[in-house]
Formats: sequence, C-alpha cells, structure tokens
Amino acid sequence: MSQFRRVWAISLKDIESYYGKPPLITWGLLFPAVLLLSVYVKDPATYLAIAPGIIAMTLLFGNTSMAAIVVTFEKRAGTLQRLLLAPLSMRTIVLGKALSASAYGLVSALALTLVLMLVLAMPLANPPIFAAGLMLGAGCFSLLGLTASVMVREVFEAMTLLNFFRFPILFISGVFMPLSQLPYWLKPLALTSPLTYVVELLNFGVTGRSEFTTPLIPLLAGLLFLLASWLLTEATFRRRAYA
Repeated sequence: MSQFRRVWAISLKDIESYYGKPPLITWGLLFPAVLLLSVYVKDPATYLAIAPGIIAMTLLFGNTSMAAIVVTFEKRAGTLQRLLLAPLSMRTIVLGKALSASAYGLVSALALTLVLMLVLAMPLANPPIFAAGLMLGAGCFSLLGLTASVMVREVFEAMTLLNFFRFPILFISGVFMPLSQLPYWLKPLALTSPLTYVVELLNFGVTGRSEFTTPLIPLLAGLLFLLASWLLTEATFRRRAYA
C-alpha cells in the first residue's frame, strides 16, 4: 500500500467515525454564521471588515477542536495505540489525522463563505489568495490541535490547553480590529500569531486590501508557521503518543 493510500485510509476512517455527525456539522457552521449575522444586523455597511476574520476564526476553532477531540477519544478507547502498533510511520499517522481535521475546517469555512456570498453579497476579489489562506490556516491549526491532544488524556484538558492559545491570539490577530488600530505594544505580538497571516490573506482575497503591502508577506509567513507546526507536532507525537 502506498504512502498516500495509508494517509487516505486514516483520514477516511476519522471522517466516517467522527466528522460526519450532524451536531459537529451544525456547530461548525451555526456559531460563526450567527456571530457574523449579528454584526451585519447592527451595521450592514461594515460587515465586510469582520467577515474574513470570522472565517479565519472558524478555521481556528473548528480545526484545533476537532483534531484534539479525535485523538483524545482514540487515546481513551485504545484505538490510537493499535494504530501506533500498525506498520505505519509516525509521519503517516500525523498526516492522516491532520488531513481529516483540515478537511472538516475547510468544508465549514467554505460553506460559511458560500452563504456570505449568496446571502450578503460578499465579494471575492482574489480567489487564489483566499484559497491559499484557507489551506494554510486549516493545515496549521489542525497540527496545533494534534499537538495539544497528544499532550493530555482528557478532552477537557485539551480544550483548556488550546484556549490558553486561542483566545489571546483571537484579539491580537486582526479578527475584530485591524492591525493598524492595535496599540503599538501589541503589534509585535500580533506578528507572532499564525492567525494574523491567515486573516490578512483572507482579507486580501475578499477585499483586495491588506495590512501588508503585498500578499507575499503573509503567504511566506503562513508557510513558515505551517512548517514549524508540522515539526512541532511530529516531534511531540514521537515523545508522547505512547504515553
């Protein structure tokens, strides 16, 4: 069996077992949709300023949460240990898990995007940059969720660990406030957040504008964060997956 087929088999098993459940699908869509609708009802003229940030937030919470939940459940049930004993490399296992979590986040984000385009007439000025932002965010956040999950034993522990990371960066990454309006002492912190670059890529994709002079800057930064997340996740799995 080829490497790709092994990765696909792991991802397909996770999708069939966990991601296709109706509560997970509705949770991934309803929360960001209601949040954005409340902003639109309050001020229809400015909803575009927050729409890319809400889509990025959907990726952040959906991907990290689902990646963490799946691995934590499998650790408790013993299925992860059986998978680790199979003739599979650690890289194959991590890639398979990350691929299924990324798919969940991408489907949720694309569904939300489609609703915004059809119902609220959201434009899409640069679809390739928008797609790049979605894929980089999905990959990076899924890997971070896997890292958190393998470090703990219970779902609530994984969520607590992730929230120490998610909520602080949510308010410094341009989701609700442009980077140019942040206090000067917060701007260096914003540049250390992977969410910042995802938001800016989505901003450029939707409006054609960004806080950066060129989309190449957030694109390269997003690739660096994706690589760093991969190295961190693989190293953590090698140390903690058998614990």
